[in-house]
Amino acid sequence: MAEEIREEQPTVATREERTMDENLQVLYNLQRVDSKIDHFRRLRGELPEEVRDLEDEIEGLRTRVANLEGELQGGLEQISSKRIEIRAIENQISKYAEQQKNVRNNREYDSLTNELEYQRLEVDLRNKQIRDIKTRNEGVSRQLEVAKRHIAERELDLGVKRSELQGIIDETEKEEAELRAESETLQSKLPERVLQGYLRIRNSVRNGLAVVSVKRNACGGCFNRIPPQRLLDIRMQKRIIVCEYCGRILVWDEHAEDEE
Repeated sequence: MAEEIREEQPTVATREERTMDENLQVLYNLQRVDSKIDHFRRLRGELPEEVRDLEDEIEGLRTRVANLEGELQGGLEQISSKRIEIRAIENQISKYAEQQKNVRNNREYDSLTNELEYQRLEVDLRNKQIRDIKTRNEGVSRQLEVAKRHIAERELDLGVKRSELQGIIDETEKEEAELRAESETLQSKLPERVLQGYLRIRNSVRNGLAVVSVKRNACGGCFNRIPPQRLLDIRMQKRIIVCEYCGRILVWDEHAEDEE
């Protein structure tokens, strides 16, 4: 019987089975993808933060407007209440004045006179309080007008910023989503310790470059010269080598200077 020949299916190496040379290539590709994502973030610049700041400012102004409107309405209610009190006092004054016409002796007359004087002072006090409230309300009205004007101005600014931001998002959203998916795929290929080291370095450097190629025998991140023996080790790609000056992972790329 003829021996049955079975075709062996190629196996895919797990993240732990890949050689250091392969891991370094994945790291380098991951850095390139993440750098493109960073480029899109730079395109957006500070627009997202500016939009959030404007939204917060407008919300604060709206709260201020609501408080001022409440204060204004409270003042109007106080004025209405004072006027009701004045009418009640004036009714009392009319009664005392009528009683004064029918007094039987000086003591009663003096007592009513004193009471009338007191009630008139009460009317004067209420009128003064009304004037003070009106003056305060005028100030509140001015503050309210300013706050509403600021809201209108900030809403115009917000509309412009949102439009700018949305324009950038519309242009880059699809490509950025594809890059994020590619970044996740590349990350899944790396051993956990290597990935965490990459992320740690990436978060600690200002430009997000955790993996850089050697350029003109120098680190592509900080541009410090690399000793010849270390250059040879980097070229061999048998282990992860970091720059002794900036801590970035160094890789060898024959085409790096041509691309630059």
